Amino acid sequence: MLKSLVLRVLAVGCLVLSGNSAMAQEKANYAYLGLEPEIVTNYISDSAKKLGYVRVQVELMINDVNQLEIAEHHMPLLRSTAIEIFGQQPEEKVKSLTGREDIRRAILKALQDHMKQETGGEVIKNVIFTKYLYQGG
Repeated sequence: MLKSLVLRVLAVGCLVLSGNSAMAQEKANYAYLGLEPEIVTNYISDSAKKLGYVRVQVELMINDVNQLEIAEHHMPLLRSTAIEIFGQQPEEKVKSLTGREDIRRAILKALQDHMKQETGGEVIKNVIFTKYLYQGG
């Protein structure tokens, strides 16, 4: 009796879990869009005699494939925003892992705000750095 009850509970649990993952796969219709060409810009260096620069490949995770054309239309605004944020960063932020994550979050927030202002909706889901190089300072 107890064994039968445990098997039924496990079977129902498996059905519920498989149903949730199927629903999650149906919902997730993300698209990815790269900011081309990669971003190369200066950052604020501690030394006034040397310039530091950062070279970053940025990929945008778009909420829905249907919004890809909207994001492409606003590409100059998105690139400009990312470049501006990188240019305002101090050397220690550019060179540290926690600083890099702070920069990524700042770019994500700014891009989401711009797209909400321009389109009325949240088009950008996430920002991903696929290449991140820095030099100088």
